[in-house]
Amino acid sequence: MKPFFIHCAMRKSYLLFLLSILMFGFSKSNLSAQSNRFSAGKFGNANGDTLLYRQLFPDANPKAKYPLVIFLHGSGERGKDNEAQLKWGALQFATDQFMFQHPSIVIAPQCPEGQQWSNFKRTANSTDIQLLPNPSKPMELLLGLIKNAIQKLPVDPNRVYITGLSMGGFGVFDAITRAPELFAAAVPVCGGGDTSMVNSFSKIPIWMFHGAQDGAVNPQLSMNMAAALFKVGANPGLTMYPTVGHFSWLGAYVDQPMIEWMYGQHK
Repeated sequence: MKPFFIHCAMRKSYLLFLLSILMFGFSKSNLSAQSNRFSAGKFGNANGDTLLYRQLFPDANPKAKYPLVIFLHGSGERGKDNEAQLKWGALQFATDQFMFQHPSIVIAPQCPEGQQWSNFKRTANSTDIQLLPNPSKPMELLLGLIKNAIQKLPVDPNRVYITGLSMGGFGVFDAITRAPELFAAAVPVCGGGDTSMVNSFSKIPIWMFHGAQDGAVNPQLSMNMAAALFKVGANPGLTMYPTVGHFSWLGAYVDQPMIEWMYGQHK
């Protein structure tokens, strides 16, 4: 299935958010049960740097190879508790129904306080973003963690997907620019990237989400990225919620067509 461009109507946007309230309105016991399905881990490199992460693993089938989903949280979930990164979106992958329909390995790393997934040069009100040569320390560790997972876990290397929201949305563009060979699909939510680098990742199927009223991350960033990708012959998806602000991830992660599309992508 090809990626495609969408501009959601107001009615559809409203209905999606009603659905998202229902989907995310879990009881505390359900949230706890889903959170407990994510085991805790720590990845380190030769320099002694470490990255905390939580990992969801499906019921073991010794002959199966599973898709790998990388989930990057936003700035508010940074820290060292190895738990806050599950607050928005990640638990959606751990419901009984989701694990039955799309058994997959999900890794949700936690960015340390004061650091970023991405390493872009930009000013707060500008839509001009420039990728800097060296990755941030969390991104360097993340790429190492992904490669390690592909080598040591029953991962299908042709079905590695990356998604993230807000700061994590910027991280998605950083990752696919630096290591496009790793990913079969990308779903950045209210993020942005360096449009001058689109040739490096234009072959990766991408579906972006953004709220048109987003006051934290300029929605023009997603529109600029879509235009740049179209210009080089790519066919990205862009869902723009016309009446939504920064919380566009509430609709994105319960968007069933997007979920089916993502899991249908192969390198």
